[in-house]
Amino acid sequence: MKNLQLPYLDDFLLNLRSNNYSEETIYNYERDLGVFQDFLNEINIEFKKIDKKTILNYKAYLISQDRKTAKKQKGKKKLSGYSINRMLSALRSYFKFLIDMDYESPLSPTSIELVKTVKKHPRVSEFEEIVNLIESPIKFEKNKTVALRNRAVLEVLFSTGMRISELINLKKNQIDKTGRIFIMGKGKKERFVYLTPRAQKHIKNYLEVRGNIDSPYLFVPYRGKNIHNKDKKISPNYLQGKVKRYRELLGINIPTSCHSIRHAFATYLAESGANPAAIQILLGHESLDTTTRYVHASDRYAEKIHRKYHPLKE
Repeated sequence: MKNLQLPYLDDFLLNLRSNNYSEETIYNYERDLGVFQDFLNEINIEFKKIDKKTILNYKAYLISQDRKTAKKQKGKKKLSGYSINRMLSALRSYFKFLIDMDYESPLSPTSIELVKTVKKHPRVSEFEEIVNLIESPIKFEKNKTVALRNRAVLEVLFSTGMRISELINLKKNQIDKTGRIFIMGKGKKERFVYLTPRAQKHIKNYLEVRGNIDSPYLFVPYRGKNIHNKDKKISPNYLQGKVKRYRELLGINIPTSCHSIRHAFATYLAESGANPAAIQILLGHESLDTTTRYVHASDRYAEKIHRKYHPLKE
């Protein structure tokens, strides 16, 4: 029995699209359900014969490194609890859709229990290390245009707390003269983020060497002696790889990524006494609970509050 297809999958994706989900979200659902579809093919079981034991085996499969990725490759590293729960949540939504549409579903969505996640204590690099990382492209990049572009990228990330997906899709016309940027974020939620004068200066420096390239995007690729490709954007993998390289060259021992810079943005705002509700708006979080994961990450801020307010401090 080969190449079993999940029933009504196209209808499920159409339902997401008709409910105005973003193309990125729809792609993620399709990818995660594709992993489950491949799992069923691997164990040679029909969809209608799925039971709770099948789901148990699927969870064990996701936890193991024997699993196949969405690209049919062997998993290189163990999935985190959060990644596993994202894939199980996609399956829950799919089963719920089948029931809502009066299609046959082998299980109730509630029978798919999420796995327990380990709450790691978030770590953020020292402020001086973050500043050194942001400034490092000028030091490490031989190509002046690439150096100024990557410096501007990192300045914008730390200035605004943007997601990497928001940054690579950032267009010049989203920025007004005051440095305010209109963002369409996850779940098509709108918000404003703000550039510091320092970030505006480095964008200006980059645009001066970039020239009048016919592209709507602020940050565009550059390949050796070739001009920027107006039809392409810089890729997340490129930026993540660059941040990793800069971190290693600087000898920063705390793992740092583009998301870590967003994390640092929120943490250092919190350390300076920023209101968590304001940080929530700037990050584009739907829930304040999500924001507090960033705010509570600052041990230094917690120590400062303890020393300041403890009733027996004298």
